[in-house]
Amino acid sequence: MAYIPLESHLPGITGLLEYRKDTGAPIRELTQILLRGESTLTEGERELIATVVSQKNECRFCTAAHTAAANILLGETTTSEEVKNNILAATVSNKMKALLNIAVLVQKSGKAVTAAAIQQAKDEGATDIEIHDTVLIAALFCLYNRYVDGLSTFTPDDPHFYEQLGERLKKYGYNRLSQGYDHLKKQTVE
Repeated sequence: MAYIPLESHLPGITGLLEYRKDTGAPIRELTQILLRGESTLTEGERELIATVVSQKNECRFCTAAHTAAANILLGETTTSEEVKNNILAATVSNKMKALLNIAVLVQKSGKAVTAAAIQQAKDEGATDIEIHDTVLIAALFCLYNRYVDGLSTFTPDDPHFYEQLGERLKKYGYNRLSQGYDHLKKQTVE
């Protein structure tokens, strides 16, 4: 049970963003820019960054949500599982491995990121903006993970919920739905 009163049909961060729409709006906007905006990294690759950081932070809601989004955007389920289990053995590019490594370092501490890790990413072809965005996505997901878990938001166990959420994230991104979320009250969340 959440530590503050949240809408029961809006688990995870969605309930928090609706609780304070004024603080939720800039969070949504920044997330939309970073995960769905123009980038040389695919949307699926950016979701993998969110997935790995959320998993390292042991945030069940965000890990499940962003794994589902990555799977849908990548069109398969193997890659997200591989990067969660062993980045170096995953079937992603060496550039992506280096960027995911930077994300993991950010998750530990900003000071854990080393010049060598940055150079490795550059050597593998990462641009300065890709490195910047990786660090910012990782830092933001540390905030989001702590926001979700720090207020003990509801985390559904039903994998179908996350599949639907992943589809919604693919279709609408991180923008607030224009009609709001009352239509979700009709769906059962377990």
